[in-house]
Amino acid sequence: MKIDRLIGIITILQQKKTVTAPYLAEKFEVSRRTINRDIEDICKAGIPIVTTQGVGGGISIMEEFFLDTTVFTEQELAAIFTGLKTLDSVSYSASAEKLAQKIGGNSVIKLADNMVIDLSSYYKDDLAPKLDQIKQAMKESKCIAFHYCYNKGEADKRIEPYRIVFKWSDWYVFGFCKQRQDFRTYKLRRLWDLRITDETFSIREIPEEKKRFGSHITDDYVVTAVYDASVKYRLVEKYGPGSFAEQEDGTLYTEWGFTTQDGAVEWFLSFGDKVKVLGPPEMVEIMKSTLDSIKNLYES
Repeated sequence: MKIDRLIGIITILQQKKTVTAPYLAEKFEVSRRTINRDIEDICKAGIPIVTTQGVGGGISIMEEFFLDTTVFTEQELAAIFTGLKTLDSVSYSASAEKLAQKIGGNSVIKLADNMVIDLSSYYKDDLAPKLDQIKQAMKESKCIAFHYCYNKGEADKRIEPYRIVFKWSDWYVFGFCKQRQDFRTYKLRRLWDLRITDETFSIREIPEEKKRFGSHITDDYVVTAVYDASVKYRLVEKYGPGSFAEQEDGTLYTEWGFTTQDGAVEWFLSFGDKVKVLGPPEMVEIMKSTLDSIKNLYES
């Protein structure tokens, strides 16, 4: 797009001070005539461009002219590249690389390389196509359909997609469920057979409370437990170094809230014999019953 090219030219002039028309033409894959017209348009926008002939000459912004919010510093560009690289980890578009080739100097690219954020986990090949489909559906205001597997079973869903959300270390699609007639959030790893339908939709107003993804989830089911010192790293990783009390015998005492009983049971079972649940009484009984069932499973 022309506006992107104009912004790119201004950014390059701020970084390199002086460049030639052939350099810009090659950079943006257009003709020198197009670059000359772009320079004229930039001048009309109020940014004085100076061209000089001879050795060392070229195109530059007038020295006395101060350009403030329309340009980026190296650190700001590096932040943009880092963000794009992060999104590239779950996409095949390579947006960061393409942008870096157009307007990024070597120093900016090196700054961006100082931080690596990979959002793809181990399922990029499955995730990237889903994200591309959902983005396309949102762009065209078309409903998506998919098969969904969750704790209540399996079901075919059809929703109006409104947001792609990365939260709780996972990816979700947020949209208006046609069956439930309400806004819902669906984990991408739990859905398959995703397709864009021919059904279009008009954009709905999203209630403010629905925009706060996960605000309805509370950790008010409190469970006390003691852990073996060997699993301390997991407690630190989950809740931080101040989330437990170290006792005289070296065990670690916790009093944490969980969203559901099932979630608490799943958490404690993952520690094997390295944890003992102390309360509440019904949680202790649930753990005993669950462990008996597991024992019977292996004895049968």
